Amino acid sequence: MHKFLAIAVILVVVRLSFAGETADFSSRPDAPLEIGSQLQLFVDRYVIGSMTNLELRLQQPIKQPLAKHPFTGHYATVIKDGDLYRAYWRSKFMARPDDKRPTEIYRYAESRDGHEWDYPSLGLHELEGSTSNNVIFKSVHNFSPFLDTRPGVPAAERFKGLAGRAGLQAFLSEDGIHWKDTYVMVRNRRGGPPHTGCVIEWDPVWTNAFDSQNVSFWSEAEQQYVCYFRTYGSPYGEKKPVRLISRVTTTNFLGEWSKPVTMEANDPGENLYTSQTQPYFRAPHIYLAFPTRLITARGSSSDILFMSTRPGSTRYERLFKEAFIRPGHDPERWGNRANYAALNVVPTGPGEMSIYHSNSGYRYVLRTDGFVSVHAGAGEGELLTKHFKFTGSKLLINYSTSASGSIRVEIQDVDGKPIPGFRLMDCVPIIGDKIEQDVKWGRDSDLKSLEGQPVRLRFVMADCDLFSFRFGDGKI
Repeated sequence: MHKFLAIAVILVVVRLSFAGETADFSSRPDAPLEIGSQLQLFVDRYVIGSMTNLELRLQQPIKQPLAKHPFTGHYATVIKDGDLYRAYWRSKFMARPDDKRPTEIYRYAESRDGHEWDYPSLGLHELEGSTSNNVIFKSVHNFSPFLDTRPGVPAAERFKGLAGRAGLQAFLSEDGIHWKDTYVMVRNRRGGPPHTGCVIEWDPVWTNAFDSQNVSFWSEAEQQYVCYFRTYGSPYGEKKPVRLISRVTTTNFLGEWSKPVTMEANDPGENLYTSQTQPYFRAPHIYLAFPTRLITARGSSSDILFMSTRPGSTRYERLFKEAFIRPGHDPERWGNRANYAALNVVPTGPGEMSIYHSNSGYRYVLRTDGFVSVHAGAGEGELLTKHFKFTGSKLLINYSTSASGSIRVEIQDVDGKPIPGFRLMDCVPIIGDKIEQDVKWGRDSDLKSLEGQPVRLRFVMADCDLFSFRFGDGKI
């Protein structure tokens, strides 16, 4: 499967270096990066020192055939819980007795492979005279759950979520189906009576608007909970404020959250309707984001972007300004609220991961780690990383070459000199297509002698794509 994905049509190409030219991104820090055995992606410039005759390529997710029973709706979330996939989404509205504002209905589905979905009869809420349905909420606004991976989290709080309009209310669950809300009294800064259950409250100073998907998670890297949600502002002096993304944190999900910080993300004229920010499941020290971009000047058309950010950062890295998922040929995908990615990229097969388009019900597939590649054409190119310290005895890479292409790697010391035994001429050329392949230099490729020393890598590539690398003693 991953071989097919690796040669898929590329959605967009950004040339960071041209033939014969070098793009240098190194800030030449005094201290080397401490990467340990962490997986390194090329979704930002964090590990890139310079590139010659190479380019970064944003990969194109491949639309899969529509499932027999797909889930469709707004503000969806897909959680992989062991061998079970759980999907949550807002399906439709139901009129309240006073008919002033409709009440929102949230539904639930399960899958064992992430491809086909089952709709269990939960018996939790009456709908159209029957409780034989998959409804988990009938009156919760913009519910967004997550699986709490914090070590030691109580079983009764294994699942958490946020929802709300004037403020965000926390929800807890043991099984991801039966939820209870919390009751934390906070001050309503609009001047009215206190809200019940709002853990993040409305504040006119930072003009938040919680009427979108407000995503949260436990950050292993930050050792705290993080929430990304919508605010409004005029970063480029717009007369009418645009939709922005802000961030808050806390060590106690039901306690006090930090003051919000607006993330740098928008280009002029853009509304970022959702953020869908999440730790990448293979590299939780990297946050990925798939926001919906709304262009009001073009009849409120929308598409889906790709961005990334790092723990604690107040800006998103946007190596690519172009769409990650275009609206496509379906006229219904060219309107407002027509292009939402479900929260979370999840693994759905060997060498495969999936993104769900919640409005259309389609599943989009990428190879594992295959968001961005360092691409080499027929002519040879070179990538030099920044200096770093690592742990492990092997260097493993995720790559794809043509029949005539190859990758070779050299390890250099802090002065840029090749380390004996790990020179380019010692490296066994790598040819093929694998998610994880260890690099070999001659007979002895054990890197333990270099562990903890500042080094850098020199990749010499031709007609191939490099998606990620890491150091370690085996497979993840």
